[in-house]
Amino acid sequence: MSIKIGILGYGNLGRGVECAIRQNEDMELVAVFTRRDPAAVSILTETAKVCKVDDVLDWKDKIDVMILCGGSATDLPKQTPEYAKYFNVIDSFDTHAKIPEHFAAVDAAAVEGDHVAVISVGWDPGMFSLNRLYGNAILTEGSDYTFWGKGVSQGHSDAVRRIEGVKDAKQYTIPVESALEAVRAGENPEFTTRQKHTRECFIVLEEGADAAKVEQEIKTMPNYFADYDTTVHFISEEELQRDHSGIPHGGFVLRSGVTGWNKENKHLIEYSLKLDSNPEFTSSVLIAYARAAYRMASEKQFGCKTVFDIPPAYLSRMSGEEIRASLL
Repeated sequence: MSIKIGILGYGNLGRGVECAIRQNEDMELVAVFTRRDPAAVSILTETAKVCKVDDVLDWKDKIDVMILCGGSATDLPKQTPEYAKYFNVIDSFDTHAKIPEHFAAVDAAAVEGDHVAVISVGWDPGMFSLNRLYGNAILTEGSDYTFWGKGVSQGHSDAVRRIEGVKDAKQYTIPVESALEAVRAGENPEFTTRQKHTRECFIVLEEGADAAKVEQEIKTMPNYFADYDTTVHFISEEELQRDHSGIPHGGFVLRSGVTGWNKENKHLIEYSLKLDSNPEFTSSVLIAYARAAYRMASEKQFGCKTVFDIPPAYLSRMSGEEIRASLL
């Protein structure tokens, strides 16, 4: 039996989810929900329907897991608690500082509706979060380091595009190479946020927009840019399409620690990702956790979950016997 999937929001992430479903034979896309005119939205899956968001509750008994593909700035804080009342849901909420309050709101809704909601799924938060946890558990005395990029951040780009006067935008996160090398050398340095990364924005303005006002709003945006050295470039729409049409990303999680009676031995754990397409990789993670949500819902493990709460075996299509034989 196929797990019936719904997609709410059909931008880069939603399209990536549709492609990921095709690579998972135990899943089936049944509907895509959009704020746009459904007649104007063309999807790749011939058997799925395109529907208005307003009609989503008509599908509450026809969808096993709803994958929410909105932005973290304004969409998911409202959408995830709302839809967790009616569906098992997955989101990719990535505003790290606000995850505790998002969890609380979603958990209340999911418990009320007897559903499973998995939040903050992706590669960071998500896969990088797991590696930070593993590193802390294994090297109990040490330091954590996370570097992102160089790459396009979907959440930050979305936040910039929502500023009044911005027609389109791409934002790149760039690690400071000297900081990364200091960690790899075992120096256990202490960094401020500003010392680890820089941010670079390429902005297409609406006609008549105030460039100085837009730049000031970007550089002072809390949780996104205020704590970083940020460079803002204003370019034409043609330049953006020509030079910044891709969505690559990646990064590194490192745990530097010591063992031994006198702490004489140093160790470094490093996990890295190099992604041609940030949304397509994120979508693949979302799909794996949709499978886990479906299994947890069948076991009535209702409420909000994060990647920390889900056994790795729940992510795989393989049986326990197959996992132990081929991967352990």
